[in-house]
Amino acid sequence: MRALVSIFAGLLILISLYQLSFTWFVNQHEKEMGKKAEVYVKRTYPLTPQQKYPTNSEARAYYKDTVDNAHDAYLDSLLTATRDKKITWWGQTYQKAKESELLLGLDLQGGINVTMDIALDGLIKGLANNPKDPQLLKAIAEAQRRKLSSDKNFIDLFADAYHEQNPGARLAPLFVSANNKLSGTASDNAALNYLHDQATAGMKQTFQVLRERIDQFGVAQPNINLDENKGIITVELAGASDPERVRKYLQSTAHLQFWEVYTLEELSNSVMSASKALDDYMAATITDSNGVAKKDTTTKNLLVSKIKFIPPQHDPNSGKVSYSPSLGVALLADTAAVNKYLNIPAVRNSFPANIRFLWGKQDRDDEGKLSNFLRLYAIKTIPGRDKAFLEGDAIEDARQEFDQVTNEVAVAMEMNPTGARNWATLTGRNVGHPIAIVLDDIVYSAPNVIQKIEGGHSRVTMGSGGKNQQLVVEEANDLANILKAGKLEVPAIIVQEQVVGPTLGTQAVHGGIMAFAIAFIVIFALMLVYYNTAGIVANIALILNLLFTVGVLSAMNATLTAPGIAGLVLTIGMAVDTNVIIFERIKEELSKGNTYAQAVKAGYLRSLPPVLDAHITTMLTAIILFIYGLGPVLGFATTQILGILLSLFCGILVSRLITDFYTNKNRHFVYFTGLSKRIFKHAAFKFIQYRKVAYGISAVVLLLGVASFFHGFRYGVEFSGGRSYVVNFGKSVNAEEIRNSLEKTFGTTPTIKTYGGPDRLNITTDYRVSETGITVDSAVQSTLYTGLKPYLAEGTTQQDFNTRLLEGSNKVNPTISDDLKKGAQWATFWSMLIIAIYIFIRFRDWRYSMGTIVALLHDVLVTLAVFSFLKDVVPFPLEIDQHFIAAILTVIGFSMNDTVIVYDRIREYSHTMHGADKTTIINKAINDTLSRTIMTSLTVFLTILILFLVGGEVTKGFAFAMLIGVITGTYSSIFVAAPILIDFAKDKPLGEAAPAPKTGTTPQKATATKA
Repeated sequence: MRALVSIFAGLLILISLYQLSFTWFVNQHEKEMGKKAEVYVKRTYPLTPQQKYPTNSEARAYYKDTVDNAHDAYLDSLLTATRDKKITWWGQTYQKAKESELLLGLDLQGGINVTMDIALDGLIKGLANNPKDPQLLKAIAEAQRRKLSSDKNFIDLFADAYHEQNPGARLAPLFVSANNKLSGTASDNAALNYLHDQATAGMKQTFQVLRERIDQFGVAQPNINLDENKGIITVELAGASDPERVRKYLQSTAHLQFWEVYTLEELSNSVMSASKALDDYMAATITDSNGVAKKDTTTKNLLVSKIKFIPPQHDPNSGKVSYSPSLGVALLADTAAVNKYLNIPAVRNSFPANIRFLWGKQDRDDEGKLSNFLRLYAIKTIPGRDKAFLEGDAIEDARQEFDQVTNEVAVAMEMNPTGARNWATLTGRNVGHPIAIVLDDIVYSAPNVIQKIEGGHSRVTMGSGGKNQQLVVEEANDLANILKAGKLEVPAIIVQEQVVGPTLGTQAVHGGIMAFAIAFIVIFALMLVYYNTAGIVANIALILNLLFTVGVLSAMNATLTAPGIAGLVLTIGMAVDTNVIIFERIKEELSKGNTYAQAVKAGYLRSLPPVLDAHITTMLTAIILFIYGLGPVLGFATTQILGILLSLFCGILVSRLITDFYTNKNRHFVYFTGLSKRIFKHAAFKFIQYRKVAYGISAVVLLLGVASFFHGFRYGVEFSGGRSYVVNFGKSVNAEEIRNSLEKTFGTTPTIKTYGGPDRLNITTDYRVSETGITVDSAVQSTLYTGLKPYLAEGTTQQDFNTRLLEGSNKVNPTISDDLKKGAQWATFWSMLIIAIYIFIRFRDWRYSMGTIVALLHDVLVTLAVFSFLKDVVPFPLEIDQHFIAAILTVIGFSMNDTVIVYDRIREYSHTMHGADKTTIINKAINDTLSRTIMTSLTVFLTILILFLVGGEVTKGFAFAMLIGVITGTYSSIFVAAPILIDFAKDKPLGEAAPAPKTGTTPQKATATKA
């Protein structure tokens, strides 16, 4: 057995070092290339921003961005040029080593993570023979409502809703068409099977198309996963820095259409009528001096105030009048209001019945910056059908090119023969008029037709891009790739999005490394101070545990996130717990007069049950967190699971191997120091006698915990839905003033908290969160900039705000926020239930399970009460989010460590202490395990305290919840879980007693018994 453990440990060491060596070699190579890039930049741009523009802050910021971009571009070119260079000692190239390095999550290096919901409601409509059937639409709407609170898939929810609304009706007639084999007389099971098959195929097709798009996006090591059961796709693009580009790229369904267009020439009378109708509709009713109600006529030209209509242009040479293809332009921040106005029935009825309003794409100005205005178009729909005369399925090829005359960037498209004939017909009847080229309900261009176009050639003009034409080229390439990759038959919309800027990523790495290093040093020293030379064994086990954990993560190609680093820090505390339990038992055996060999053997043997119980309960909660968690929290769960498994291996097998190797040389480790000899020596506290006081405290905790639900919590954006932004103002700002300003801008009150300092704020709002569309996120961000502009440095543009000051953002749609909230509730419930069942199986007594449940509820309620009543008191955010749930589940698992140790000793003493009453047994069990209870809690508490103090803002809420949990978990193990064994089923023994001593033997005294 020892040989097997030695071989396995040796192999793990070699594998871990080998895997981590790739990260070291890659970092060395990239540092070398980075120095070359710095030399190039200093040679090309010898002056610093302060030296070049000492008085112009805007020019200074622009110059700095230029220098940074030049540095990044040159570094990227160097790394690309050296990708085949051998950088390892055994001849591995940079490219191969890069693929094998330890991956950092986007929260550590910056990037974008999105969760996309596959819209099966669109699939059902697409499969139906009448997509506008009122009964079909009603059932789909009900299924969407039920989706918020049900685990069933959308197809089954739709079927249930349809049957409830239409008793006796069959599904098959809704979906019979010439394109499928479903007959009108098919059973509901057959129809459901058909829908499920189509849904599965649609999801896989959507996933494949998105994967093809992402492969062409240009991000190193993208990560995309499909969860068919939940109907979601998760995409992680570490290093991506343009959220708007990612949103367009991923959410585009590639639904291309060609529409005829209304110009202002045709709609001038309609616009005037609509403007008057809107003013009449919005006019308030007031009361004059005589008490007579009348309309307030001060509201005038509201529509014109939001839309700047484009007047006709006169050609001085020919005298002809020409009209713009677009009706007018509106501020990006005003698009929501314009949409609302145009959908008012009185306003809508002023326009032709076949009109539909669409916004144009966001253009760039001469500096290459995104414009704050959008063009408004009015397209002519075809009565009785949703499709255009010419659709995107006619496109066979698409490519980016330049206009030879204007040098504008364009996307050229080639059509199939049928599409070419329809294009010729459409252009032939619109000579002298514009045709709108629309992708996903966004007008990309609307060129005037000069003559009928034969041959199936068409073009989308993207603009010139001014000084930064490369950005427009990227957009054009993205559009061409989207069209070539294929249309999404089942649309996927972003329901959760996290954007982390490189600044926040760097801070997260720095904070995580600091917390990890300090925690390691503190625990390393504590083991030596408390356990003397035996602490060396614990420290070797700790080092190997951490080495194996990080090495296995790298070998698994797993991604290390900020919560993952928190998991590593927590692993430091929990890794030594195994040795603490074992060493405390060895100390007991030595105190009884056993030799070192006997004490070591008994210590490892008798510590095995509580060690296994403690690790299994913690493992169960980690697995549940892995099942229900999303995004970075999965990194924490993965790290925790690995740490627990390796803690068992290192703490039991490796430490025993080291101990045996040492003792076989006729030497032994010392387990006592002057401190550990005195502390808790002869502890004889009467814990059970004070249980009624503890019950009173627990009753108060219960009341506070229940009251917290009425007092309310601050839900993180993940559970409340909304958008959250981290803005760096570069100076101290007044959060209350900014809250009042944004309340006027948004129309709703945002939540604002400082984020790491008074110069950085976390701003959360639900403004327009329920709206969908590619341009909504940009519009909200533009509105945020408008509200914050008075507090930003003078001359700060929208582009500066987006690229430099907006360091991170997070968006969660209400639909998925409800799913996350429900998943968190289920995760907590299953954790408690499974642990209670496990305890019942281990101890075969319902009182132990009941004590466990009550203790865990106690810990959870204390944490909830603190997060509720202190949410507006402490200077950092106390939010209920995924990190909080991770902390709660970890607390549940950790709290069981102490409880199981006490329970195990109670059962042991009830087996050996003949004639002793329950109070004596339980008091003795608690006192004899008190040193290990305090030490295990202390090691974890110290590591979490360090994480809280220096780990950064990302994990501060998690660490605070864990600190509370560790304290309450220790208290509940002693004062809640154990006393319940006394007061329930009072006549039932605590455990099965050992056989009575045979006649003639001396019975063991209860008071002197120590196992």
